[in-house]
Amino acid sequence: MKVSSISFGASSLGGVFHSLKEKDGIEAVHTALDHGINFIDVSPYYGHYKAEEVLGRALKGVDRSRYYLSTKVGRYGANGVNFWDYSAQTVRESVFKSMERLNVDCIDLIQVHDIEFADLDQVCSETLPALVELRSQGLVKHVGITNLNLRHFKYVIDHVPPGTVESILSFCHYTLNDDALIDYLDYFESHQVGVVNASPYSMGLLTERGVPDWHPAPESLKRLARRAVDFCKTSGVSIEHLAVQFSVSNPRIATTLFSTTNPSNVLKTIDYANTPLDEKWIRSVQNILEPGFRDTWVNS
Repeated sequence: MKVSSISFGASSLGGVFHSLKEKDGIEAVHTALDHGINFIDVSPYYGHYKAEEVLGRALKGVDRSRYYLSTKVGRYGANGVNFWDYSAQTVRESVFKSMERLNVDCIDLIQVHDIEFADLDQVCSETLPALVELRSQGLVKHVGITNLNLRHFKYVIDHVPPGTVESILSFCHYTLNDDALIDYLDYFESHQVGVVNASPYSMGLLTERGVPDWHPAPESLKRLARRAVDFCKTSGVSIEHLAVQFSVSNPRIATTLFSTTNPSNVLKTIDYANTPLDEKWIRSVQNILEPGFRDTWVNS
């Protein structure tokens, strides 16, 4: 897949982070497609199926050749309750249900969602083989895995046949405050695994709006991020701009996902991504964040 360097994450279409006006969300998708974005990532977990449903309505009537579509299996929710099921039967059923919600007859990339919640041996022996079978049938084109914990990627790739895992999606590990993803790039390249980076804003840490109440980062890192944001504001620099600039700057990372339901923010983010890296300001912000550099957290 020849994907755009900045891509659209559809989690916001499920009202995951903020309330959603569906009309705006659909317009945001169309704005992304009309301005060069060709990769869209979603999951049945986002908004407990709502994101897939809204995205399906947004893509109705759009020429299928204009975009690559990625969704996931394994992590779900309903009636406000989250649950996980990585069994072969459930993930097969999940793919068909996702295709119905998305109004497509083929998924470009199917990913095992947040494998840190799974038994990794089950992912290797049951989940991924089920998806490979769907790939052989032409129902999905490519198979990948997603996770917060980077070392889990290596474990799974090492325990399945070559070519099983074609991509990984890592979030919050190639940002201004955490670049741990680069430690694994040689490994991924040696196994011909493509790399998707997500959440250039580190789930809100690197934004003027600030983190939501549920953000799992340690308080010390939140304070450092606030200092970095305040420094940028007083200097007349947008921390969001710097965050996106940095996250898309590594040519070894295929694409970086961002999410919004605001069409103007789509245009703003694309503009950020197309602006050359301002290394002076990047260094200034990273100096502030240095005491918490690569501090991570447990997913929830």
